[in-house]
Amino acid sequence: MKYLSQIFDIALRELSILYHNRIYGFCMVVFPLLTIFFFTSMLDEGLPQDLPIGVVDQDNSSTSRSLVRKLDEFQSTRVVARYPSVNEARCAMQENEIYAFLYIPKGMSEKLLAGRQPKVSYYYSTTSMLAGSMAMKDLKTITTLGSAAVGQSVMSAKGFTPSQIRTFLQPISIDTHQIANPWGNYNVYLSTALVPGILMLFMMLIAAYSLGMELKFDTGKEWLAKADGNIAVAIVGKYLIHTLVFLLIVAFFQFYIYGVLDFPRFGSVCHIALLCLLQVLGSIGFGIFSFGLMPSLRMSMSVCSLWAVLSISMAGSAFPVMAMDPPLQALSWLFPLRHYFMLYQITVFNGFPLIDAWFHLVALVAFTLLPWIVVHKIKNAMLTYVYIP
Repeated sequence: MKYLSQIFDIALRELSILYHNRIYGFCMVVFPLLTIFFFTSMLDEGLPQDLPIGVVDQDNSSTSRSLVRKLDEFQSTRVVARYPSVNEARCAMQENEIYAFLYIPKGMSEKLLAGRQPKVSYYYSTTSMLAGSMAMKDLKTITTLGSAAVGQSVMSAKGFTPSQIRTFLQPISIDTHQIANPWGNYNVYLSTALVPGILMLFMMLIAAYSLGMELKFDTGKEWLAKADGNIAVAIVGKYLIHTLVFLLIVAFFQFYIYGVLDFPRFGSVCHIALLCLLQVLGSIGFGIFSFGLMPSLRMSMSVCSLWAVLSISMAGSAFPVMAMDPPLQALSWLFPLRHYFMLYQITVFNGFPLIDAWFHLVALVAFTLLPWIVVHKIKNAMLTYVYIP
């Protein structure tokens, strides 16, 4: 009962600190909410649409104009300009006016009708990987369909049946099935890893910042005195309010993506709740551990920033971890976001039982318990260290 009373007194003290220091309100509520709405609204269409592309049509025939019209009808791309030469189109692409352009040489339709093989070229920029790959896909599709349409007309004139024409033009029919995210929605792919990664960044920074401010203003002794020198009670009381606030933010994010945006999920609400709890506790635990390793406001926050930013790349959401070099694959286990993302993928996104992700569950629990390795160093820092900017 004594410990509970001490925890409650320290939590009230921390609540007063949060109320009087505006940076806590911004970093714990305002900026996380802005992050949630910004990234989910930026990708609300799922896939980029109407990417600007150009055309260099030197054939200027009914066939070439038909190809351009069909290309303009695609959802992902939009023909915004026609250029008289390849050089002008290339300059426009280098100036980021267009992402790609289609080059139709003179005499294309004549060669097609004569049964010869004309060369139609397309150029695309990979400065933006997503835009370039989607523009390339549409350009490749339209050139393939254009040659197939002419071939279908020629074979039909020669008396081939529709079945023979289909077999000749497309000998192998591909039936694609995208599991769990059949729409190919990039909001589902990216927001479920990028937004939690940024939220974890705020949690780590605030955890380290809170201890650093005790050291900076020399209030650590007062903080420990409220717990009778028990550093474990002091840490639990100090971060109780932090945990509750961040749990509300993370729970709102989960409700928003599944209840409002209708993201696909096959896992239960219990799995989501457990994931939220481990995300918050693991992130705060890493922030406290960073300060314990280097009891300095500046250095501990720098470590948290570096680790959180690197974790977005090492989580495996954009580039698979299994395709990384072996040293990087081993390093990926040291990032909390990696384990969060694997737990989300296995239990929430795909609906597999929790036992299939037991190692990642244990890893997040280990991040939660990391502060107990350095609690005595934190206590020593509060009692004896002098703040150095």
